[in-house]
Amino acid sequence: MKKLIGVLMAGLMLVVSPVLASAHVSVAPTESTTGAWETYTVKVPVEKDSATIKLVVKIPTGVAFQSYEPVPGWNVAVNKADSTVTWTAAGKGIQNGEFQRFSFIAQNPDKAGAVNWNAYQYYQDGSIVEWTGDADADYPHATTTISKAASESAADSHGKKATESDEKTEDSKNPSVVQWVSLGIAILALVIAVWSFLVRRKK
Repeated sequence: MKKLIGVLMAGLMLVVSPVLASAHVSVAPTESTTGAWETYTVKVPVEKDSATIKLVVKIPTGVAFQSYEPVPGWNVAVNKADSTVTWTAAGKGIQNGEFQRFSFIAQNPDKAGAVNWNAYQYYQDGSIVEWTGDADADYPHATTTISKAASESAADSHGKKATESDEKTEDSKNPSVVQWVSLGIAILALVIAVWSFLVRRKK
């Protein structure tokens, strides 16, 4: 009986875990490049019976907030002093079983690495869920991995191609062995022709 209960509990966890994971406040994309002007989207689900009426997102250090996309039924406040963006519901907010997306544009840092998005979800019942923990925490923050921009690699590639082109140009300036042999044969043929002409005249 205990074994059966254990199997059932394990099966239940397999079903519940993805649901819980999907209920986290998330930020997309999870990968971007250095210096890019990226459009980020925060997805906010509701885990409780109470509605979510406010969301505060802390802009990570090194990320430069630019502008936000208006969302009907929500007011937005940008506080540059503490690097936060706050969405406040003008109506009923996000109800249980619903989710809402909030998008904004920001410029990524010039240095590769991970940026963490701390978020604070306010419920109508007065409770606040702080999405500020590490990946294994009950309330983890979202993370975006910033990689080296492709343009930097492209610059390296362009430099290599330019070098190869220069080498080909330099080669074209220097006569090859085949060209020297052809020139030698032509000169030899000319000498033989002149010699033959002189021999015939003496006869």
